[in-house]
Amino acid sequence: MRAARIRLGMLIATVAGCIVASVTAAAANAVPGLPAAPRQVAVAAKDLPALYGENRRYLARAAAAARRMGDGERARVLDGLASPDRDFLQVSADGDGQAVEVLGDLAHAQRIALLVPGSDTTIDTFDHLGSRHGSVAGGSRALYAEMRAVAPGTRVAVIGWYGYRAPRTKSRDTLTQDRAEEGGRLLRRQIRRLRGINPGASVAVLCHSYGSVVCGEAVRGMNRSAQATLTGLAVFGSPGMGVDSAVELGASVPVWAGRGSRDWIAHVPHAQYGLFGERVGFGPDPSSAEFGARRLPTGDSRHGDYLRPGSLSLRNIALIGLDRGRQVSHG
Repeated sequence: MRAARIRLGMLIATVAGCIVASVTAAAANAVPGLPAAPRQVAVAAKDLPALYGENRRYLARAAAAARRMGDGERARVLDGLASPDRDFLQVSADGDGQAVEVLGDLAHAQRIALLVPGSDTTIDTFDHLGSRHGSVAGGSRALYAEMRAVAPGTRVAVIGWYGYRAPRTKSRDTLTQDRAEEGGRLLRRQIRRLRGINPGASVAVLCHSYGSVVCGEAVRGMNRSAQATLTGLAVFGSPGMGVDSAVELGASVPVWAGRGSRDWIAHVPHAQYGLFGERVGFGPDPSSAEFGARRLPTGDSRHGDYLRPGSLSLRNIALIGLDRGRQVSHG
């Protein structure tokens, strides 16, 4: 009882801090004169080159618009994303933006890993968030390189999926389900799109931090046949998945969970309460034995280090992406 009161007190204090804290992330607001983002439509494999080209041209036009308005930093970011050697399934430069990047030959891949990032992800932090490998793009590249090194004879693709409105760490949204519920719906839609592009590939969903809440919502909303299309679900650095146990996800897919020994998320209250008329917190720690997920060894990773090249966590996450869970190593 005393422990529960302590957890509740910590949670209330955290909520209060988030409500009064200023948001420090520096994403740009909507740019006047910004071209409309390309519409999201179902595409077949043969349509991918045209889609990549359309999104690349949009990013270049958006960079020019930002430059005209004097937003040089946003223009620099968009110029980088518009590089001819980068491919995007989805982009938007409006507000915090959206970006879903593809590494590898998505149309012919045998294994697809879909990386879902956590809080503080914006189009401005897509390429660098604390470190390069801590960002969606940098983490995706490290994961893609590791999967290819582990299984050189396997055709792989990695998708860096910033396809939802990620919350800011210093905001109430990072403690509630709202963004995750919306993100879960969008993630389910993305997985259906992948099936339309490459129905023969295995798909693993790999979720960091608040992204694990999004993934929990996505999987809970899938029917059994949709869940059967996934070969693995891994969460790391998770604040919780919005459920009390892996069983409550209703998933037929193997669920893995890990937390690095130096990750500050260990000190966040892993609990869920009704507070101020809404659910606050995301339930127990998925990496705890009681949750019932398979153990994902992640070594001494810090919160932004799980996809660090050369790390135990990166290798094990890559193995799950390759549907080689039996080879997951403890050291």
